[in-house]
Amino acid sequence: MFEDQDTRRRGHVEFIYAALSRMNEFGVQKDLEVYKALVDVLPKGKFIPVNIFQAEFLHYPKQQQCAVDLLEQMENNGVMPDSELEQMLLNIFGRRGIPLRKYWRMMYWMPKFKNLSPWPLPESLPDNTLELANLAIQRITSVDPDTKIDVWQTEEIEASIDKTWIVCAQSRIQKVLLAEQPPDIPLVIKGPFNIYLRDQVVTYFLLLGKTRPEYEDNTDTDDVSKIQKPVGIPGVIGKVTLPQVKCTVHEQDDGTIVAVCATGTSSRDSLLSWIRLLEKHDNPALANVPVIFTLTAPPADVSLYETDIVKNENK
Repeated sequence: MFEDQDTRRRGHVEFIYAALSRMNEFGVQKDLEVYKALVDVLPKGKFIPVNIFQAEFLHYPKQQQCAVDLLEQMENNGVMPDSELEQMLLNIFGRRGIPLRKYWRMMYWMPKFKNLSPWPLPESLPDNTLELANLAIQRITSVDPDTKIDVWQTEEIEASIDKTWIVCAQSRIQKVLLAEQPPDIPLVIKGPFNIYLRDQVVTYFLLLGKTRPEYEDNTDTDDVSKIQKPVGIPGVIGKVTLPQVKCTVHEQDDGTIVAVCATGTSSRDSLLSWIRLLEKHDNPALANVPVIFTLTAPPADVSLYETDIVKNENK
C-alpha cells in the first residue's frame, strides 16, 4: 500500500523506522524476506554518488543511516543476508555506499560466528519452560560429561506445598563429594542466577559444599641425600611424578558445587523439595547435613504466603 500510494515514495525513511519498531509485535523480526521488502521501499539510483566528493561526504546521510540501522537489526536478530540483498543495496546506494560496506562486514563475520558456539541451540526455541530449563541445565553442566539430568515432580514429597517440576543435574563425582561433606559444616543454596538462551532467561540454583584444602608438598625436589632404592621389577625405576591431589572441576574457590537445579517457580518451598528429592535419590548424607538458604524470596513465594496465613489465624 505504501509503494502504490505515492510514486516518489515520500516519507520512506519514517516508514522503514516505523516498520522496524513493530517487527517484534508481528513476529517477523527473523524473516529475511521482510527486511528485503523494506529495503526495496527505498528509491533506486537516486542515492548513488556520482563523484568522489559525494562519496566521501556521505551522500544522502539520512537514507544511508536508515539502511545501516536495518542491517544492524538483522545482525542483532541473527538474520543472515543473502546475495539478493547485496544486489539491492548496490542498486540503491552504489558500491561506495556505507550500507554496502556494512553488508560486507556482516558477510565476513556472521558466517564465522554462526556455528562457533559449543552449545548449539535449535532454530526456534521451545515455548515450554520445562524444555528451556532442560536446555539451560545441559549447557551449564556440559563441563562434566558424566553429569546426569533428571526431571522430578515435587508431588513426590508429601509435605511439599508448591506443586511444580525440578530439573536437577548431578554427576557421580558430585555424589562422592556430597557424601564427604562433614555433618557440622552446612551446605549452602546460592541463587537465583540467570542464564540466557538467546532472548529467553532461565533461573537456576547451586548447592555448594565445603572445599577440600589444596595439597601442599614442601619436600625439596633437588634434595638427593635421601634417595630410596627403587623396588619392584628390575628396569622399572619407579614413579616419576610427585604425589598430588588434583581438584575436580566442581571444586571452585567459593565452594564445591555438588548439584545444580532449575525449578518451575524458583521458590523456597520448591528448593526444599529439591533437597528432599536429592536425599531420596542416592544422597543419604543430606539427612544429617544442615542446608542454608541464601536467596531472597520472591514476593509470590507460596511457602511464605501459607506461613503468613497460619500466623494470622493463630493470632
